[in-house]
Amino acid sequence: MRIFVTGASGWIGSALVPELVHAGHQVVGLARSDASAAALSAAGAEVVRGTVDDLDVLGRSAAASDGVVHLAFKHDIAFTGDFQGAAEADRRAVDTFGDALAGTGRPFVLASGIAGLKPGQVATERDMPTIDGSPMSIRSATAMAVLALASRGVRSSVVRLSPTCHGEGDHGFMATLVAIARAKGVSGYIGDGANRWPAVHRVDAARLFRLAVEKAPAGSVLHGVAEEGVAIRDVAEVIGRHLDVPVTSVTPEAALEHFTWLGGFLGLDAPASNALTRELLDWQPAQPGLLEDLDKGHYFHTVPED
Repeated sequence: MRIFVTGASGWIGSALVPELVHAGHQVVGLARSDASAAALSAAGAEVVRGTVDDLDVLGRSAAASDGVVHLAFKHDIAFTGDFQGAAEADRRAVDTFGDALAGTGRPFVLASGIAGLKPGQVATERDMPTIDGSPMSIRSATAMAVLALASRGVRSSVVRLSPTCHGEGDHGFMATLVAIARAKGVSGYIGDGANRWPAVHRVDAARLFRLAVEKAPAGSVLHGVAEEGVAIRDVAEVIGRHLDVPVTSVTPEAALEHFTWLGGFLGLDAPASNALTRELLDWQPAQPGLLEDLDKGHYFHTVPED
């Protein structure tokens, strides 16, 4: 298959491209910079220059492909005050892909999130988000729109990713927690730290996206979850041990001051199941779990991206 991938040089995309190439697919990757283009070429992908705002480029590239995997999202503005702007740009891109693929029966796979889907309970692939008009729910509405493309002749699916897709070189939530613990001199968690985050290694996530584009039925919801829920206190304890700093509870009232932007997410209790995904696609996560990955030590030599 000729597969167009946005976010192809990003954290998961850089694992997905070799996964697809190794499986015999031809990959076309969207690149917004010379560095991204060079990385994609080195990985064996064809390069299309542009961004998720270049809707003409997206539409032409999708129409010329046998399938699309949409990983790109404007995280740079989403977590610096304009989540709504990022979500609206994502929706425009998705609508463009939907129009290009309508009536073809070709696959379209969207990366989405799972955090906040069913707080305090184990979320399954059958659970659907509440659309309440808030900026955060715009992205959920986009995922629902992708599922609805099944009625327009698109083999659409949505991969809901764990809040932490970990692995060596990760500059996301875990690296941020390490940096905060180093700066504060304590490794913190909120309240009693019993709240749980699902987790998945990025290599396992990449394999799931490949399986989805190859064979997920139209309208499928898939969970990029290898571990149902890892207690945040356990994460803090590993970080504290490696940095040799105390492990300390932070009150919910002080969370934003202590953890800055991460304080709004770290206290979420968001366990999630992957049972239906495993059954549907025979996906078998095989990489190290989050705590084991943290214990390898590579997070303590990386700096989180701005």
